[in-house]
Amino acid sequence: MGRVIRPHGVRGEVAVEVHTDDPAGRFANGSVLETDPPSAGPLTVAATRWHTGRLLVSFAGVTDRTGAESLRGVWLTVDAAGIAGEQHDDGVYHDSQLAGLTVVTTGGELVGTVTGVQHHGQDLLVVEPAAATPRRGEILVPFVAQIAVEVDLAAKRLVIDPPTGLLDLATS
Repeated sequence: MGRVIRPHGVRGEVAVEVHTDDPAGRFANGSVLETDPPSAGPLTVAATRWHTGRLLVSFAGVTDRTGAESLRGVWLTVDAAGIAGEQHDDGVYHDSQLAGLTVVTTGGELVGTVTGVQHHGQDLLVVEPAAATPRRGEILVPFVAQIAVEVDLAAKRLVIDPPTGLLDLATS
């Protein structure tokens, strides 16, 4: 749902980089958020506000800058069991829905399995190559409609149409 960027002020507020399409709902007062690492949470949202385009969040029990500083870099999450069935009409998926999908090319070639999603300006699928392929190391596949052409959650399959050379980067 988001990542704590830094403390804001001296009263325990933190600036959050939002990774959800529903920040008002997910960061509602009283919401209990899981954390990564788990030792940082769970955290209960006490208050939120927007400031210069950035979501500022106060958590119950975090009342000073030192407490807020300890949350720097912490990922804020929700229990995947509660959202696993959600899918949006516009092709937006939760990371937990994509993890574990088998990745194949439009030509039927087995690529590997999605092990995660990175959010760095552009969403990247982290794919662990299948043992039967000559590829080594993680493959980062841009999660855009031109490349990820089909997501079939029921079949646990993701079809990609990789541009020339994308999969060659992972070959030893």
